[in-house]
Amino acid sequence: MVDLKAKPFNLDEEQIAWVRKTLDSMTLDEKVGQLFINLTLRRDEESLSELVSKYHIGGVRWQGGTLEEVYEQNRFFQEHSKVPVLIAANTEAGGNGAVSEGTLIATGAACGAAGTDEVVRAMASVGAKEAKAVGCNWVFAPVCDVVSNWRNTIVNTRAFGDDPKLVAKRSLAYMEENMKQDIACAAKHFPGDGSEERDQHLVMGCNDLSTDEWDESYGYVYKELIDGGLDSIMAGHICQPAYSRKLRPGIKDSEIKPATLAPELLQDLLRKKLGFNGLIVTDATHMVGLTATMPRKDYIPGVVAAGCDMILFFNDPAEDIQYIKDALESGVITKERLEEALLRILGLKAKLGLNNLKFPDKKDLAIVGCKEHHKKAEMAADESITLVKDTQNILPLDPSRKKNLRLYFIESAPVSLLNGPDKAKANLIKELEAAGFNVTAPKDYYELEMEQQSPFNKFKVMGHESREEFKKNTDLVLFVVNMKGYAQTNNVRLCYDASHSSQNPWFVGEVPTIAVSLNYTNHLYDIPMMKTYINAYCDSPEYLHALVDKLTGKSNFKGSANDLVWCGRWDTRL
Repeated sequence: MVDLKAKPFNLDEEQIAWVRKTLDSMTLDEKVGQLFINLTLRRDEESLSELVSKYHIGGVRWQGGTLEEVYEQNRFFQEHSKVPVLIAANTEAGGNGAVSEGTLIATGAACGAAGTDEVVRAMASVGAKEAKAVGCNWVFAPVCDVVSNWRNTIVNTRAFGDDPKLVAKRSLAYMEENMKQDIACAAKHFPGDGSEERDQHLVMGCNDLSTDEWDESYGYVYKELIDGGLDSIMAGHICQPAYSRKLRPGIKDSEIKPATLAPELLQDLLRKKLGFNGLIVTDATHMVGLTATMPRKDYIPGVVAAGCDMILFFNDPAEDIQYIKDALESGVITKERLEEALLRILGLKAKLGLNNLKFPDKKDLAIVGCKEHHKKAEMAADESITLVKDTQNILPLDPSRKKNLRLYFIESAPVSLLNGPDKAKANLIKELEAAGFNVTAPKDYYELEMEQQSPFNKFKVMGHESREEFKKNTDLVLFVVNMKGYAQTNNVRLCYDASHSSQNPWFVGEVPTIAVSLNYTNHLYDIPMMKTYINAYCDSPEYLHALVDKLTGKSNFKGSANDLVWCGRWDTRL
């Protein structure tokens, strides 16, 4: 059973009495509703009222909405729910994970590249304060995955790195800053992403480490966080075959399930071996890593029976709730398992003071995106941007000597086609021009398509201006990659806008070329010919300004790279 007096709850007698009284007062419908976290997309009063009065949700996360709309949505939830709700945000990089007006401070990769904990503490503190201003009390972070596979782009920028000790240290710092704001953390994605290249949004993930390897990496990180008082853990749709086979001798390959459905991983490994007493929440239940395992009528109750306490996102609320009720009637979920989950849910709410809830004052919204927070973003950019290599010794650049710069900006097609040309490109051009460069930036296929112009000849590389003319007009090339991807491909690689595109780096042999990534850290695999390569981690204005300062020698490169940037190849180091 759950010990509400022990870590991470540490409840006193008054808080425990509230938990018990609340639990005893609940109807079956109210109890079942507490298991679910709704993904809120509609903010009209009728929709919000239905969630709290008909479905009795235990938690909420949302997408979209302005700062004020999100604030009013969350205030409605707390003012109209019989039991206050857990309100979660994905503040993995700062307050932008709560609302679009929030401040992006640093990705996990940027925090890992920085020399001290100052960057991650700034990221966590700003994220916590801005999320708290709109009523959040829970964050789905830190991303404490250990990235050992360079091909993995699912958590490449979200995780802190490949060293378990560094990951644990940064994760603890993140957790401590949220604790100061009375915000609970859900570390993710147990049993661990980053060891393979596939995306659990699209397929069941598989952590293929041996049990000893797992203990020394992911196990070490989770144990450090648990001992530090971690409130909750997000279970991923990721299997860990070595531990499933060890804990369930004779288990068939066909019986190996993702952690969300594997009692041996949740109960035996996480609860018993690692000593975790806190709340377990599933990752999103629409992800194929879970949906492909069995029908929804089986996996929705199945995750609770396996040991998850909360379920992330409805499909159809009435249908999903009925699946749980049917499982209670059939015995798939026992009354004891339901009560155990409810004790953890209510215990976390009591720990966060939701039994005596005072919703934030609207004037507190002024902190979101404030100047002080953007100053922290400037600091984070300065501390993290990493010069991976400069074997041609071209840096720093002097615009008075090499003034004519040609910018090739490689962006993701879906981002461009849906949202128009990448704003980062325009911002970067402004920064380069302010630094004294004459910038020529050819429009790519997507920009021309958005402008309804005829796309350029995809064989432009073959019919390009003469090489001597090009060299006469171009002192250097800045080759910038801003690839992004989410739940669309199992890993994201550098992709040009067309076959035989003029973006193809034919120019490397003609003029000095510098490559910069504004997102993923592993692009050297596709552009090993680049002799100067920089990981800048973000495309926000603060990072672009710091990047140009570092290119021109106004600021030193301070970030450091791990060996994953070389992608296991010798030619990337040249």
